[in-house]
Amino acid sequence: MKTRLVLTVTRDPSMQGHLVALLRQWGYEPILAGSVDDAIAALVRDQFLVTVLDADVDGASTFMRRLEIQGDRFGPVIMLSNGVDVERTVKGDSRLADDFVPKPFRSEDLENAIEGALSRHRHGSMPADEDPNAKLRQEIGLWCSQKMQSVWEIIQEAAQVDVTVLICGETGTGKDIVARAIHCFSPRQRQPFVKVNCAAVPRELLETELFGHERGAFTGAHQLKIGKFESANHGTIFLDEIGDLDPALQAKLLHVLQDGTFSRVGGKNELKVDVRVLAATNQQLDRGVAEGRFREDLYYRLNVIQIVVPPLRERAEEIPRLVNYFVQRYTKIFKRPGFAPDLTAMERLKQHRYPGNVRELENVIKRMIVLDDPFLVKSFLAVSPLDGDGPLKAVMPEAPLSLKDISRSAARTAEREAIARVLEQTRWNRTKAAKLLKISYRALLYKIKDVGLDRRAAGVGQVRGPDVA
Repeated sequence: MKTRLVLTVTRDPSMQGHLVALLRQWGYEPILAGSVDDAIAALVRDQFLVTVLDADVDGASTFMRRLEIQGDRFGPVIMLSNGVDVERTVKGDSRLADDFVPKPFRSEDLENAIEGALSRHRHGSMPADEDPNAKLRQEIGLWCSQKMQSVWEIIQEAAQVDVTVLICGETGTGKDIVARAIHCFSPRQRQPFVKVNCAAVPRELLETELFGHERGAFTGAHQLKIGKFESANHGTIFLDEIGDLDPALQAKLLHVLQDGTFSRVGGKNELKVDVRVLAATNQQLDRGVAEGRFREDLYYRLNVIQIVVPPLRERAEEIPRLVNYFVQRYTKIFKRPGFAPDLTAMERLKQHRYPGNVRELENVIKRMIVLDDPFLVKSFLAVSPLDGDGPLKAVMPEAPLSLKDISRSAARTAEREAIARVLEQTRWNRTKAAKLLKISYRALLYKIKDVGLDRRAAGVGQVRGPDVA
C-alpha cells in the first residue's frame, strides 16, 4: 500500500491542478477523481491516507454515505465547501467529515486541516460513542436465552472460517444482527460490510445494483456504476431476503460464488473480487428448491453453514432486557427522560407472543414513548396466528378507545386484508401487485412491512395481525 496516497474529489479543473501542486509540495501523492463514481472506483483499488472532497461534486451526499461502508480505506475526510454548501450537500451527515475548509481556500488552511485530521486519526481521538460496533455489541449482550447462546457459539465459529452462511428465521428476529456479528468478529472486520435487500430493489435494477454497469450499457447509463460486489471487495456482502432473488440473477450469483468473477452489465471483461457472502431468508428455501423457484446448486452453495434465529416467543426471557434496552435508547432519541413502562404493562409485554418478533417489540416501545403511554393503553399489540383460530384483530386495551382510534384500527385492518388478497392473486409478484393497488413499488414494500405480512403467513392462508399505531 502507498501510505502517502490522497484521494481528491472535484470536477473543477483549476482546483484539480491547484490541489495536485499543493499536495505534491507537502509530500503526498494525489489521486484525482472527477466524479463520485470515479472516487468509489478508486476506493475499491487503493487505500488512502486522507480524502479531500469538494462539496460541489454531484452526488457528494451519496458519496459521504458510501464512505460509511468502506471501513478505513479513505482515511479522514476534509470537505471543501462554503457554509451554504455544507448544509445542502451533506444533509445531516456532516459528522462524517473530519474538518471543513471554506472556499476559496488558503493553502495553509488546507494543510493544517489535513495534518490535524491525520494527527487525531493516528492518536485514536474518535469518541467512544462513535464506535461503529458499539450498538452491535450491546444487542449481542441481550442474548441471555439458551437458544441465542447456542446461536452465539455458532457465530463465533463461523466468523473464523471464510465460507458462506445461510441465516434463517422469521421476519424481525434479528438476522441482520447475526450477519453483522459474523463480519465484526471475522478477519475481514476492518473491510467493508455491504448489505443488499434482494426484495427491496425491482428485478430490473437489482443486477446493476449488485454487479454495476458500464457507461452506455443501456439508455440512461451515462456513467460507470460500481456494484455492491465491487464495493465489498475484501469484505463481506450480506444478501437479505435471498429467497426473492430472480432466477436469472441466481445463476449469476452462483457463478460469483464458484469462481469469484463476474461482469458488469454491458461489460466484456470479467472482474475478480474477494468477497465473503452471507445470505438471509424468512422462507423455507428447501421448499423453494422442490417447487423449482430456487436453484438447488445455489442453495447448497449458500448453505455451507446454517444459523437458525429463533422467534422471540421461544426466548421470552430476553423480553425484559429488550424492553429496557429500547426504553433507554428511544427516551434519549425522542427526548422523553424518565419514561418507564408500568409493572402491569411490563407483564403484558412479557406474555405477548410477538408475530413480528423483536421488530414488533421495538415498535411497541417506540409508540409507548411517543404517546406517553406507560400503561399500554394507547398502544395495541398484534394477535399472532398462533394464538388461536379466530379472526385476527388487535388486542383491545382495558381502557376505552376514542372513535378516532377505532376507525384508524378498522382502516388499517381493511388495508392489510386488501394487500394480502392482491399479493395472493399475483403470487407475490410485488411489481404487479403495486400496479393493481395503484401505488408505487416502494410504497407497497413499506406497507407490507408496516402491516406485518410475509410470504410464509400468506402461503398458509393466514395474515399477520396489524401493528396498529
